[in-house]
Amino acid sequence: MDWQSSRRGFKAYLKLERSLSANTIEAYLHDVDKLWQFFMSKGEEKSPVKVTKTDLKDFLVWVNELGMIPPTQARVLSGLKSFFKFLVLENKMENDPSSLLESPKMTRKLPDTLNIVEINSIMDVIDLSKPEGQRNKAMLETLYGSGLRVSELTGLKISNLHLDIEFIKILGKGNKERLVPIGSEAIKFLRIYLNEVRIHVPVKPGKEDFVFLNRRGNPLSRIMVFLIIKDLAKAAGITKNISPHTFRHSFATHLIEGGADLRAVQEMLGHESITTTEIYTHLDRDYLRETIVHFHPRS
Repeated sequence: MDWQSSRRGFKAYLKLERSLSANTIEAYLHDVDKLWQFFMSKGEEKSPVKVTKTDLKDFLVWVNELGMIPPTQARVLSGLKSFFKFLVLENKMENDPSSLLESPKMTRKLPDTLNIVEINSIMDVIDLSKPEGQRNKAMLETLYGSGLRVSELTGLKISNLHLDIEFIKILGKGNKERLVPIGSEAIKFLRIYLNEVRIHVPVKPGKEDFVFLNRRGNPLSRIMVFLIIKDLAKAAGITKNISPHTFRHSFATHLIEGGADLRAVQEMLGHESITTTEIYTHLDRDYLRETIVHFHPRS
């Protein structure tokens, strides 16, 4: 039994036998799709009736490393439990591999995630009448719009901005380069900053190619980015423990919860997971761009 036929049968079961709403059915089908994407990322063409408890544990490790928060993991697992219960009821499987699988613990300490209202409130308190406000706006839109690490943000070069095709080149961990789509809001404010603000900054020799500069013409430090974000969060009345990584974590979470392909999110984040292989490190650029356009809240 392949994934497509089992998916169709599961959809009919949810609609006819469980009488679930269209939105709930769609959410359950997305959960099944995520599991299929996991196997595809490993290069395994495993039938759904051959899935084991170990496979499901590895899947949960994978989505956790991609940034899916425990409540969302628990909801996805609930959808998968319904899927495997259906396969057992249809006599396609003898044993349910999810029956003894525990939901992710909700009590462990994980990075806070900002919802889209909180993201907007932080953006809204930035004073755009000041040069540093224009810089900070471009900086946060880029951080959230492309899911960058803070070191990738501070090291971003003008020569690596390809705004005409809506991509930026990132030098990530281990000096590995990747192309990342960038959202329309980030592009707009980057252009304003570069064309109207940065040109008036006295750039220090050797630092001409860095995008984000302080008043003295040096690249912003990681600590400075951290302090800017802390101050903006405080001004927006947000009491969560906010850091630059919060925006990266929120980027991944919002895309995944919106239904984005996990392989595309993995590629954009530049993640190397023990449960993934090299075969999915080169996805089509148009595909990554479409993922941002369709699933990112600010695109």
